[in-house]
Amino acid sequence: MLGLGPRALARRSVAFSGLSLLGLVRHMAEVERIWFRDRMAGQRTTPHYDTGDHPDAAFDDAAPDPEMVAEAWRIWQAEVDFAEAFVAQATDLDAMGADPSRSQVTLRWVLIHMVEEYARHNGHADFLRQGIDGAVGQ
Repeated sequence: MLGLGPRALARRSVAFSGLSLLGLVRHMAEVERIWFRDRMAGQRTTPHYDTGDHPDAAFDDAAPDPEMVAEAWRIWQAEVDFAEAFVAQATDLDAMGADPSRSQVTLRWVLIHMVEEYARHNGHADFLRQGIDGAVGQ
């Protein structure tokens, strides 16, 4: 928060954000897919939501449709199941995967990164949920 003055630090959440709980589920399905299927397992998969011309589609295209919600949970769960199976079969945490921006990453690095991803987005989810019905995380 360095470099921010009192006004910026006290600014409230804004309504123009595309962030939603459904968008977070969809986004995390993509994150699981990218790190475990594409980068660690070396599979060439197609994004579930994001496209080259619309990288924020997981958020922007999230709509209050029961079928879309059910599909998002199914896709997320399938990606988590794949990741858990991959980790269970790994011989050690130094197993290597290919990452275009880092050249190679270890399974250990990916697992730590995923903890960071979920922690960050669970914080977002807490704020969103509080704004919806007042419920707060424990």
